[in-house]
Amino acid sequence: MIESEFLEARNKIALLKSEIKRIIVGCDEVIDQIIIALLAGGHILLEGVPGIGKTLLVKTLSQAVGIRFARIQFTPDLMPADITGTNIIIEDTDGKKSFQFQKGPVFNNIVLADEINRATAKTQSALLEAMQEFTVTASGTKYPLEKPFIVIATQNPIEMEGTYPLPEAQLDRFFFKTLMHMPSLLDLHEIINRTTSDKILNASCIINRDEILNYQSLVKQIPVASNLIEYTNKLVLATHPDSEYSPDAVRRYLRYGASPRASQSLILGAKGSALLNGRLNVSQTDIVKLLLPVIRHRIIMNIEGEANNISVNDIIKEITEKIDVIDPETKRILALSK
Repeated sequence: MIESEFLEARNKIALLKSEIKRIIVGCDEVIDQIIIALLAGGHILLEGVPGIGKTLLVKTLSQAVGIRFARIQFTPDLMPADITGTNIIIEDTDGKKSFQFQKGPVFNNIVLADEINRATAKTQSALLEAMQEFTVTASGTKYPLEKPFIVIATQNPIEMEGTYPLPEAQLDRFFFKTLMHMPSLLDLHEIINRTTSDKILNASCIINRDEILNYQSLVKQIPVASNLIEYTNKLVLATHPDSEYSPDAVRRYLRYGASPRASQSLILGAKGSALLNGRLNVSQTDIVKLLLPVIRHRIIMNIEGEANNISVNDIIKEITEKIDVIDPETKRILALSK
């Protein structure tokens, strides 16, 4: 990796974060996770109550990175073709008719799947191929999606009536599940000041498409020590009840653990975190800080876990206590979180 490229990337990413924070109040951790997912080329499931700023955050990101953006409002009557596109009949100047594929909104760089759990499973599954393979298949023909391609899906955690839970196969394709919480009193005061005046705030373009692709390549070049890879794999294996690394809480309350995609997401996300924080190496702290958003949607409670209302946070806490920590800074962070 050329040092000048790294310095340029670090400075541009810092400017990107500052520009997003100029529009979005608070949410520092959420903004970090979205930028990391963008650098890693991963998709995000964004969960929060209505009116908390999920759509504004995604729109601001698209403005700041200067790439094509589309919003899809998921409803029970939304059909798969409304997302991917469909073949239409066209007539040329000679009167001959033929089919032509009309691309749907998924053929953009950032796709906001708003309230994704309001659509049926059939419609939700229309995103599966796009999210994993970066292609869309229609009438036997594959159409590639332009990179970068990131799906940011939102869902409301408090309103379950008329919703369709996402299948595990689709949940596993999300790089992070990120939670947006109510702002603090000071943040809410600033939100009111910004949104009730006659001043319209729009983000300026900081990074273009080619730069994003370059930064995604740089992220993959950041080295990771073999002991950190081993630590990551132990954390993921510890989510499985039959693993030698799993703590008692996992054996008792979990039915299924995280897939190998969790290890991939943790390592790639940690590389993105290192670049975001201006470092050319991955630390154990990078991995631990991303453990919850990577794991929370990939594990399934058993009946006893659901009956006892066991939280994912409790499970993650026991896992991190079980697996040896080798970095003093990580030990300090874990100690503060207890």
